[in-house]
Amino acid sequence: MLNPSKPALVLAPMDGITDAPMRDLMGRLGAFSYAVTEFIRVTTEPVPAKVFRREVPELLTHGLTPSGLPVQVQILGGDASAMALSAQNAVKAGAKSIDINFGCPAPTVNRNDGGATLLKHPCRIEEIVRSVREAVSRDVSVSAKLRLGWERIDDIYENADRAAAGGASWLTIHARTRVQGYSPPVFWAPIRRVREATGLPVIANGDIWCLDDFKQCREEARVDHFMIGRSALARPELPHQIAMELGCAQEPTVCTSWLELLNHIASSLENPKYAIMRLKQWIKLAHMHGDFPWFHDLKECKSTDEFFARLDSALKGSMLEDVTA
Repeated sequence: MLNPSKPALVLAPMDGITDAPMRDLMGRLGAFSYAVTEFIRVTTEPVPAKVFRREVPELLTHGLTPSGLPVQVQILGGDASAMALSAQNAVKAGAKSIDINFGCPAPTVNRNDGGATLLKHPCRIEEIVRSVREAVSRDVSVSAKLRLGWERIDDIYENADRAAAGGASWLTIHARTRVQGYSPPVFWAPIRRVREATGLPVIANGDIWCLDDFKQCREEARVDHFMIGRSALARPELPHQIAMELGCAQEPTVCTSWLELLNHIASSLENPKYAIMRLKQWIKLAHMHGDFPWFHDLKECKSTDEFFARLDSALKGSMLEDVTA
C-alpha cells in the first residue's frame, strides 16, 4: 500500500465523512496515493467478512474505488484476539492492507477500550500489532495510527517502538496528544525522531491546512509521506498542490470548483435526505476551516434542488461582483 521509496499523500479517515462516495471523489482529484477507511469497530467478537464488504464496498473491486484509488481497511479495538480474527476476515473479504487505530480521541471510543486509550498501555499496542501481523499473510501490510501520547508528547517514542516491535510495516502519527484533541499546537518534530529511531516509514498527520503548513511539516518531520483529511475537504485545491510538491500528482478527472464537487457527491448518494445532510456537513467544514463564503445562505435548504439553485445563484452573483469590481 505504502511504497517507502516514493513520496505519498494519504486521505485520512474521518468518521461519517470519508465514506466510499467521498473516497471515490477524492481519488478523482489525482492527488492521493491511497485512502484509509473510517474505522471499523472491533469489540470482543471478531467482525465477519460480510460486514467488511458492506462497510468497505471497494473490497468487492480489488480494494480500489471506481476512480482507481487503493483503499486500506482500518480496524479499532482493544481485544488482541478479536482484532487478529477481524483482520483475517477483512483479508478474506478482499483487504490488501490493514491499519490499526490507536489515535481516535472520541470519548465514547476511549471509554470502551479503543483508539487513543491504548496509548496509555504500550505493551498492549505491541500485543495487538503482533497479533494482527501474525494473523495475516506477509503480503498483507499492517500499519498503526498513533497520536503523540495520551497526555505527554514524549510517550510517542515508547509507543512507536512497541508498534515497530509488534511488526508494523509503517506508522502514521497525528502530531498531538489525546488530551489536546484537535486543539493547537501541533508538534511535528517528534515524528523525525520516531522515523530515525524505528527505521520505519512514517506518515505525518495533523494541521496541514495550506501549502506553507505542508512545507513546515516536511521540514520539521523530515518525512516523505503525509496524511490530510479536513483540509482536503475545506480547501479542495490543496491536495493537488501538495502532490505537485511531492512529485506524485496525477491528472485530475474532476474540477475542484465547489459546484462540480458538491454536485458529484450529491449524485452519488441515493437517499435525498442523506444527500442534503452530507452537503451541509461538507460546506460547514469548508466554512469553518476554508474560505467557503455561502454557508449561511445554504444551511437552511430543505432539498438538493433548493441547495444547488441557491449555490448557482450565489456563484453567479460572485462572478458578477468580480467583473464589476
